[in-house]
Amino acid sequence: MNAAVGKNTVMGRLEWALLLALAALWGGSFFFAEVALAELRPFTIVLGRVGFAAIALVVLVYLTGRRLPLDGRMWGAFFVMGGLNNLIPFSLTVWGQIEIASGLAAILNATTPLFTVVLAHVLTADEKITANRLIGTGLGLVGVAIMIGGEVLAGLGIGLIAQFAVLGAALAYAFAGIYGRRFRETPPLITAAGQLTASTLLLLPVVAMVDRPWTLPLPSLATTGAIVGLALPSTALAYVIYFRILATAGATNLLLVTLLIPVGAILLGVGVLGETLAPKHLAGMALIALGLAAIDGRLFALLRGGVASRSSAPGRASRRPSCGTAARHRPTGRSPSPAVPVRR
Repeated sequence: MNAAVGKNTVMGRLEWALLLALAALWGGSFFFAEVALAELRPFTIVLGRVGFAAIALVVLVYLTGRRLPLDGRMWGAFFVMGGLNNLIPFSLTVWGQIEIASGLAAILNATTPLFTVVLAHVLTADEKITANRLIGTGLGLVGVAIMIGGEVLAGLGIGLIAQFAVLGAALAYAFAGIYGRRFRETPPLITAAGQLTASTLLLLPVVAMVDRPWTLPLPSLATTGAIVGLALPSTALAYVIYFRILATAGATNLLLVTLLIPVGAILLGVGVLGETLAPKHLAGMALIALGLAAIDGRLFALLRGGVASRSSAPGRASRRPSCGTAARHRPTGRSPSPAVPVRR
């Protein structure tokens, strides 16, 4: 694992593959949450999600012969990360979705990379704003809006406080991505387990005061399965991948996942629920792909290099020596002397 994130890091194939996997895992969480909401209250679902994920990862930590840290400063950082990455954004999003549609919430949540680009430029020395990042993030945000459907934007004038709550959640995710850079020297499994344990402890009093889950009937088998799906693949595994990407690619690249989550959710709906893939979905995905290509930069650099080489070809041809010049530099019959290397 890299000790430091390189300046304006370009992600490799492994990081892009992990980012796509993370988007698929978090995209699936919408399906599991929808099933669980039929019987459970929102904060109870969140507690089940992070609580069971924390138990699974702590067990895995000890099974692999590792130990959670005992350092008070490290646990303080876990609690800050748990608040920024789980408690605050989950609470704001759940509260905001009481008044606004989930589609509009998804679009507002997709502003996370924009917040991250700006905050990383101000708060870090190695993740500065570039034109590619701004253009690519903007294209991706437009792609999300098109894919979900422009009609949801009609609700922008309704429930402004709820909309600001969801934007606040996106801002919290951006701060979490930047704050989490401090864990790059810690194994992702340890960081994920510590953060989720801290999040569980933070959520316990909230659930006790707001949801009072002991007053609810026992959940059905389908709801229990949805909570397990939320906890294990969509949270435990997802956060191990999250901290792995954060350590090697930085916060700005990591939080591009919020542009890909709607893509994962829609593709899972098509594959699992038999939903229809509409033209707007394809158009939105194309824009998101174009935005990600702009942020990565290598494809556009390759295209620019190809154009430059084609445009310079006539110039090279025009510099060929004329007949007269060639006559003045006829070969002498001797072999050229080999180049002598210069020692530095």
